[in-house]
Amino acid sequence: MSEELLLTFRSPPLPFFIESNRRTYQAGEEHPNRTNIGVFDMLFVHEGALHLAEGEHKWMLGPGDVLILRPDSYHYSYQPCQEATVFDWVHFQTVGAWEETEGSQSGSLRGDYYTYAIRLPKKIHLSYPDEAKLIFGQLHDAAQSSSHGAFWERQQRFLHLLQMLDEGWRSDAARAGVSVAERAAAYLKMNYRSPISNGMLSEVLQLHTNYITRCMTEVFGCTPQQYLLYYRLDQAKLLLIKTDWTIARIAEETGFRQTPHFSRLFASHTGMPPLKFRKRFTTN
Repeated sequence: MSEELLLTFRSPPLPFFIESNRRTYQAGEEHPNRTNIGVFDMLFVHEGALHLAEGEHKWMLGPGDVLILRPDSYHYSYQPCQEATVFDWVHFQTVGAWEETEGSQSGSLRGDYYTYAIRLPKKIHLSYPDEAKLIFGQLHDAAQSSSHGAFWERQQRFLHLLQMLDEGWRSDAARAGVSVAERAAAYLKMNYRSPISNGMLSEVLQLHTNYITRCMTEVFGCTPQQYLLYYRLDQAKLLLIKTDWTIARIAEETGFRQTPHFSRLFASHTGMPPLKFRKRFTTN
């Protein structure tokens, strides 16, 4: 089957590295069949080709290709290597929420103002394989090291690798909707203290308002104005806890022009007025 598959991890917590190495198969050898191994298995081919399947999906991996196999499924080799094949493998896991979807599905996991949805393609051909080879090599070196700082180095190298895969997927024009939603969210968070209309957002992004709204609804589950309101209210919660500012000042600092309007929205959102919310965190 040829559907494009996407793995989404909501973070934090971040996926974490377990182990890695480089392997060579000679002609006639093949990747072992495994089921429910309990870790994600990432494969990156340097030379030759791997022929792997997971459930009904089959892939032929050539030089520069990356494939991520699930921890809870049966994967197997449907054909031995036809030539010497060199590849890197990385095992990783997450204790957070994750899901696999087809490219046409939006999925249920989304980021918000505090969390991030890491989206990794099930299979991707890297545009810059030399950079990937360097990162994998550094990752293997850190994995073999027993020095005091090796743990931090291998986790950092691994996260760099995930970032490269995430950004590589997002650079594809076919996934522009995710990029649009995140650009809109970034602008709203940077400018939430000021009035922002849909027209202003459209002008900044140079895109139609309806398209921006559709993208944000698909990715974040809310419209741009809803996202802006939620973000402002969350910033107001932080100021109520961390400062002794008046309600009027907090309203102004978080983009609300009228204090009564802010108080009504805050009470509707949290179930209590701002002063009562503050008293919950005030010690006598």
